Amino acid sequence: MKLAKLPDRTPVRMNLVLAPSLAKRLREYADFYAETYGSKEEVAELIPFILEAFLDSDADYKSKQKDDKRKKSSRLGSLQGLREPANDPGL
Repeated sequence: MKLAKLPDRTPVRMNLVLAPSLAKRLREYADFYAETYGSKEEVAELIPFILEAFLDSDADYKSKQKDDKRKKSSRLGSLQGLREPANDPGL
C-alpha cells in the first residue's frame, strides 16, 4: 500500500500562561491575519499554526531532528544485524 498508516490525530490540550506583552502581540498578529486574509480567527486557533511555522523555520532544530533520526536509524540497523537467523528449512 502506498499510503502510510495515518499518524495519531488526537488533539493534545495544553494550557499556557503568557506575559501580557506576548498576549498583546498575539492579538495584534490575529488582527494582521484578518487584514491580510479577510478572515478573523481567534488567537487560540492561530497559535498551533504559529508554533508549527516557527519550528519548521528553525534550521538548527531541523538539523538536530535529522541527526537524531539518522542516529536512531543507525542503531536500529545494528540491532537488526544482531538477530538470530529465522528457522528457515531452506537454509
